[in-house]
Amino acid sequence: MTELLKTPEETPPSLEAGRGAAFGGWFTRVVLKNGPLGGLIALVVVMAALSKDFLNGQNLLNVGVQASVTAILAFGVTFVIVSAGIDLSVGSVAALSATVVAWAATHEGLPVWCAVLLGLAVGVAAGLVSGALVAYGRLPAFIATLAMLSVGRGLALVVSGGTPIPFPSSVSALGDTLGGWLPVPVLVMIAMGLIAAVILARTYTGRAMFAIGGNEEAARLSGIHVKRRKLVIYALSGLFAAVAGIVLAARLTSAQPQAASGYELDAIAAVVIGGASLSGGSGKASGTLIGALILAVLRNGLNLLSVSAFWQQVATGVVIAVAVLLDTLRRRSAR
Repeated sequence: MTELLKTPEETPPSLEAGRGAAFGGWFTRVVLKNGPLGGLIALVVVMAALSKDFLNGQNLLNVGVQASVTAILAFGVTFVIVSAGIDLSVGSVAALSATVVAWAATHEGLPVWCAVLLGLAVGVAAGLVSGALVAYGRLPAFIATLAMLSVGRGLALVVSGGTPIPFPSSVSALGDTLGGWLPVPVLVMIAMGLIAAVILARTYTGRAMFAIGGNEEAARLSGIHVKRRKLVIYALSGLFAAVAGIVLAARLTSAQPQAASGYELDAIAAVVIGGASLSGGSGKASGTLIGALILAVLRNGLNLLSVSAFWQQVATGVVIAVAVLLDTLRRRSAR
């Protein structure tokens, strides 16, 4: 009789418990087990609470633009770190590639498309040199790419004469917006992220990166030509750096030989915050994107709060250390 009198609006306690458990399971799976995503969500909530302007639509687009160059650089660095390497040269390679594009188009009169291809080729060439030093010269990746950092920056200064070069207007469109609101750098970032994700998950080179990073000797014994793969890996890093440099120069409307200075550290930080291990064998493009967004959200929020640039550097370092520590603890607990 009681069952018949129960109103349709009443929900059995067991169903409510089931819904609660389902939500709890989703929250645990998506947020708690994904440290970088949980960190990004927490950071957004904190910044939104501290600044009423943070969730403004235009400000969120600005965050995307601020993250774009770092994210594109970091996608390329992800390949290297997954394979247990490091690339300190990406900032200098980005500046060199953009400088070559501007020099070829403005000073030498080459067609813009040809100048862009030349700039991309310079990025690939720089990556190949670093890869050759690591794979065939047996130099530690840290030393090889540190040398390329100096060489790349020096060549950018030589090509430009130490002064900014106006960027071709047609390429500068990469720094504009579509429809007056959608930033093109964000679209380029998304496109390069998808390319990086496909390379990591769907290609032989991507599988080789994880194998080399997990155990280089085992990868060699399994038939992977490790030296050739390393050439490809560093060439990809150089290519992504060249794209990032072109996007940055488009935003600035000029190629500046000192541009992207220090960006290599931001790129490495984004990869590590995104959950990749510096010892190799793990990493995702989506995690790298989240890492770049965390850095951009932090800096944007601190700017809105009028925090000194000096303290911003301190806060960034603390966030990097905490993110890596939490991810390390999460990995240990999962074993």
